[in-house]
Amino acid sequence: MVLQPQNFDPRQQMKATAYELQYKRDRYLKNVELHHHDFYEIYFLVSGCVTYTIESKLYRVMPGDLLLISPMELHQVHIKPEMDTYERYVLWVDSKMVQQLSTLQTDLSRCLDPTDPGYSNQFRLDLDSQHLIRYLMESLYQETQIKSYGSDLLQMNLLTQLLVTINRLASQENEYLEDTVRTSKPVMQAISYINQHYSEALSLEQLAEQLYVSKYHLSHEFQRVVGTSVCRYIRKKRLMIARQRLSAGEKPNDVYMACGFGDYAGFYKAFKGEYGISPREYTQEQQKENQEL
Repeated sequence: MVLQPQNFDPRQQMKATAYELQYKRDRYLKNVELHHHDFYEIYFLVSGCVTYTIESKLYRVMPGDLLLISPMELHQVHIKPEMDTYERYVLWVDSKMVQQLSTLQTDLSRCLDPTDPGYSNQFRLDLDSQHLIRYLMESLYQETQIKSYGSDLLQMNLLTQLLVTINRLASQENEYLEDTVRTSKPVMQAISYINQHYSEALSLEQLAEQLYVSKYHLSHEFQRVVGTSVCRYIRKKRLMIARQRLSAGEKPNDVYMACGFGDYAGFYKAFKGEYGISPREYTQEQQKENQEL
């Protein structure tokens, strides 16, 4: 069966509640903004000239590479479609689904946990591993498209195989290439500080003072590595954490203060501008989804 790629869709939210696998092939693609998801993202590059920003690191992604991105990580893809066709598989999977497929002996979220000491975003696979990952993704994609008898069972089986395989690969020693990942010490320090102090008043000037660097140098390095300004990153990080806290059942009035917003009006405007929905509407949606589970 020849796989038919899906048309480009700029959305960053799943249509399904459990998981979604996309297979895409593009010759042209508009810029994708720095963003995050409420779910895990597993990305397998088939072809293309791609660089990926994940938090404070810039990854040069090669065909056959695997990327793992958690809901806690802001990220952005940069491609050069004029160099080669941009072909990839992108698996989005909800944390509840990963838990459902796990057992007491086997935690399938282990490779996707950024707090784990061995966590890594990028894996450069050998040819056998590349073929196995692509086979499992192709098979899963086919089952999501044909929807014939028993496809629901086969999808869960293939998804489980894929997650087990990725965890096994992640537990092996990852081949590291010096030119694969680039970063900047001031940017790493700035993001670490933001992650610890997002609930406090923050600005470019304050960060530069804390890190003993010029604000102009920090601003330039942040834009170069992360692809956005310090202030915009702080806002996105606060909104990401606020959304997760709302999902956990916290009240909007408590969340905005805990996430460093000066007042509810500012929080409301930023949240709706980023997600197209108000904090209270989002809370109601989450409550409804939880009741349906």
